[in-house]
This record gives sequence, C-alpha cells and structure tokens, in this order.
Amino acid sequence: MTDRDPMIRDFLKATGWGIATRIPLAGDASLRRYERLVRGTDRAILMDAPPDSGEDTRPFIEIADWLAGHGLSSPRIIARDPDNGLLLLEDLGDDLLATHAASHPEDEPILYAAAAGLLADLHRHVPPARPSYPAQMATLAATVFDWYAPEAQDRRDDLTAAMQRAIDTTLTGPEVLVHRDFHAENLIWLPERTGPARIGLLDFQDAMRGPAEYDLASLIHDPRRAVSPRAAQAATTAYLDATDIDPEILHARIAVCSVQRSLRIIGKVFTRLCLHSGRTSYLRFIPPTWVALQRELRHPALDEVRALLVDLLPEPDAAWLADTAARAGTLYGRDRAGAP
Repeated sequence: MTDRDPMIRDFLKATGWGIATRIPLAGDASLRRYERLVRGTDRAILMDAPPDSGEDTRPFIEIADWLAGHGLSSPRIIARDPDNGLLLLEDLGDDLLATHAASHPEDEPILYAAAAGLLADLHRHVPPARPSYPAQMATLAATVFDWYAPEAQDRRDDLTAAMQRAIDTTLTGPEVLVHRDFHAENLIWLPERTGPARIGLLDFQDAMRGPAEYDLASLIHDPRRAVSPRAAQAATTAYLDATDIDPEILHARIAVCSVQRSLRIIGKVFTRLCLHSGRTSYLRFIPPTWVALQRELRHPALDEVRALLVDLLPEPDAAWLADTAARAGTLYGRDRAGAP
C-alpha cells in the first residue's frame, strides 16, 4: 500500500476540511481507517478504505443512501471519492449503545428496545438489490471446521447439509435488508432524534438480503458484551410488539440465525483473525460465543446440527486459548473457504 496521506490532504482541502485537526479513531477488523476531523465547532469523520487492499466504499455508499432515504440515521455522506476509497461522513458522536449501557445500566433495556424497534421499521421496507445471505449461510457456518476445528474437516459437507436443512425449514419469512454486524458497538444512541432515527447505524457496508431475525439474534447474543436478560427481553418484546410474528416462530428463527452466526464468527472471524493475522485480542470473544452456541443448539430446530457437532468442536478452555494464541499469525497469506 502506498502512502495515501498526500491524496487525503488534497481530498480534505477540496472539500473545505483541509485546515481541520485530524484525530485517529479506533478501527475494526477490516483494513479501513477512520479519523475524526475537528474544524472549529464542526465535526466530521474521514473513512480511508484503500482500494489496493481490497476495500471498496461503494457498498457503504449504496446502503447509506438507501437508509437515509427511509429516514434512518446512517451517517450523511458529505463528500465522496469512491475511486480512491475516501469518504467524508457526518459525525454521529461517541455515544455507542455499548458505552452508554456500561455507564448507565438502567438505560440498557430502553436502548435495546429502541434498537429492536429500528429493526422492525427497517424490515417494513423492500430491501435494495443486494446478494442473498441465506444462499451462503450454511457454507459459512461450516467454516468453523476450516479454522476452529480443522481436525474435523471431513465432516464439513455434513454440517453444511444439516445447517441448510435447518435454514430451509425455519427461515421461511421474506428477505429483508440484513446489517449482518448489528450489535451495540455499531449502534449510536441519538436521543434527540425521534422514532427509529434514535439509533445511528455504523459499519453496514456488508449488508445483504436475508432473514429478519438475523440482526435481532446478533443484537441480543453479542459476544462483545454481556447483554442483560432484561435488555434481551426488552428487545425481543419490542420486536414482537412491532410485528405480527408468532413468538414460537420468532424464537426458532433466532436460534437458527444465532447458531449459524456463532459457528461462522468462531471460525471464520475470531480464530482466523488470530491464526491468519496475529490478532490475538479477538480470542477473548470466543468463550462467550461458545456459551451462546451451546444454549441455542438446544432448540429443536437445531436437533440435527447439535447431534452432528456434539463431539467435533473443542471447548475453548484456557488450554485451547493458550495454544491458539501461541500459533497466532502462523497461517498468514493462506486463503481459506468462505466469504467474510
């Protein structure tokens, strides 16, 4: 990757932000980089997504424009240069749901109910033309054998088939726009706004069409923070109140979505980021994901998947975590199955 700073300075100058103070912000699991720009009392966010590293701002732009067109709080795009991977965005602030809930635990049920209400509103709209996630879900679940339990790779096709049957049987509702990373660190509390716009949305560039319950499962089964039972119940109740879905059907769909997501992120995300990229910090998210996986596998909709996995996945105990951390970065450059 070449030095991008001269190009960034030219972009900021052309958009009237050349004199702004640039403050680096914490990144995510991607190669994108973010800076907060301060120009007097004005604030903005710079997204730097280098195309030569495989990043592409166009999906973010497409989804941001779609969300804004439906009155939802995606960051307004102030200026865009997609060919060079640069965006200037509205600064929605730092009041992440995770941060607010940690400092104001009494508000957690309110925050989670508002996030679920946003999902219910989002699901009323015909989704934009995006790829279908259910077509990939079973294959991505089986990537747990590529990274987390490679000794069981000979059962990969069996898991794919069992997961596909659970998906086909249970996730029978219409496809909606699915964020696919809908959790409290990607949501911002904007109490000065009204209705669904009280929840600001971040990191939605990988959105696809898929089952409505996927993002709800992601919200309430969050490995990054311990969601209280009260908050999880508030979110579920708010979603039920805003839709006409039967509670038993909702819980079955949440279980299938949660198990698929847990298998994918244990393998394709958290273990891969350690073994491939040397990012050992993600290992801490595996034990809570494991707990959610074991709990949701008990739902009858996952009987076949549970029976298959019972002796194939090692428990992420202290010994497993230490051994995996010791092998951090040893698979750098190896291209494994599945999409991000």
